[in-house]
Amino acid sequence: MQASTEILAPVTALLMLTCIVWAWMYITRIPAIKRAGMKLDPDLPKGQQMAELPPRVRWKADNYNHLLEQPTLFYAVALTLALLGAGEGLNATLAWCYVGLRVLHTLQQTLWNKIEVRFVLFFLSSIILISLVIRAGLVIWAG
Repeated sequence: MQASTEILAPVTALLMLTCIVWAWMYITRIPAIKRAGMKLDPDLPKGQQMAELPPRVRWKADNYNHLLEQPTLFYAVALTLALLGAGEGLNATLAWCYVGLRVLHTLQQTLWNKIEVRFVLFFLSSIILISLVIRAGLVIWAG
């Protein structure tokens, strides 16, 4: 069995998106903190002070957190498929579809944040992710 690396391109693309959102979060958050004259207080409950920032600033942080949640399953299944030699063809296409939907989810959440649209994008990306997990299971258990 030889690793197939085609699926690693969408993995890298999603990692790059996460880095971009991380930078965008701080590029918007730090000036907003300064404009608000906030004094950061470690004794306040988690997130209390950041909740005082404008929604358009908070949306970037919310999206960054989302990029560290479900996509961790994507990384695991994509690396598993690559190591199993099943990271090409339909699996790579599904991986790109997942990443594309996550990019749309990021744009939706960071710019407009219409929850109904975000939910549809999240649901569709979840279906693709579950498909990849099932396909990895089939490679492992069905040979």
